[in-house]
Amino acid sequence: MPFLVFFQVKFLLHYFFEDLLSLKVGSVLHHLSIKRAIQVLRLNYYDPNCLRRRPSDESNVTPAEISQWTNHRVMEWLRSVDLAEYAPNLRGSGVHGGLMVLEPRFNVEALALLLNIPPNKTLLRRHLATHFHLLIGSEAQRLKQDCLENPDYTVLTATAKVKPRRLSFGGFGTLRKKRQDDGEEYVCPMNVEMPKNSSFQTSTRIYEDNLEHLEQMEDSEGTVRQIGAFSEGINNLTSMLKDDVFFREVSACPPEYDPSEMHNNSNI
Repeated sequence: MPFLVFFQVKFLLHYFFEDLLSLKVGSVLHHLSIKRAIQVLRLNYYDPNCLRRRPSDESNVTPAEISQWTNHRVMEWLRSVDLAEYAPNLRGSGVHGGLMVLEPRFNVEALALLLNIPPNKTLLRRHLATHFHLLIGSEAQRLKQDCLENPDYTVLTATAKVKPRRLSFGGFGTLRKKRQDDGEEYVCPMNVEMPKNSSFQTSTRIYEDNLEHLEQMEDSEGTVRQIGAFSEGINNLTSMLKDDVFFREVSACPPEYDPSEMHNNSNI
């Protein structure tokens, strides 16, 4: 694996909910979107070329292939099923194929709300539901139905916000270890349920075979210290270079001139 990809994988694997909140990402929808996007990359061994932005020969498209659709490709699908009028409403929404196929909370009701299809347009919503269910497959639809029947289920909307977790006060080392030990704190936990559809079998096997290798990329306190020392070294080097430029200017000045006067004259 190239170093740059290794570096990016390392950070993706260790994204916490609090990290997203610190980046002002507070939408429940966006958290789930990022979670499922990371899962898609895991299933495709972090190959960014797996993502599909443009339509191709997809007469018998599988749920695994749909999970690779970008937001732009989902909008193209809406146009292909005669919903072109509503397709632009998804631009920048965070809805992609992985969210549609892998996230149980994202159902046709959530999609209709994001598309701004009014509830009174029942035929239009039924049309959307028919094509949506045909697209994602029976296994994904069963998981969404199970989620829908959960007593705690709430409709996923664009305005729903993540509630920050309360953290007990203590040493940062203890807090960090607690976060690492609690897999649920990750945006996309290591033990997230893998899809059971047959089209995902190869990807799931590759992921499981490489899970041990990916877990070895666990960020250690020693690594953090090394990065911090390296960053401090860069800052010190930058400061030294600035000082070096100043002293070279001073040494280049004739003895009879005051360097500060030369600097003031240069601003005239």
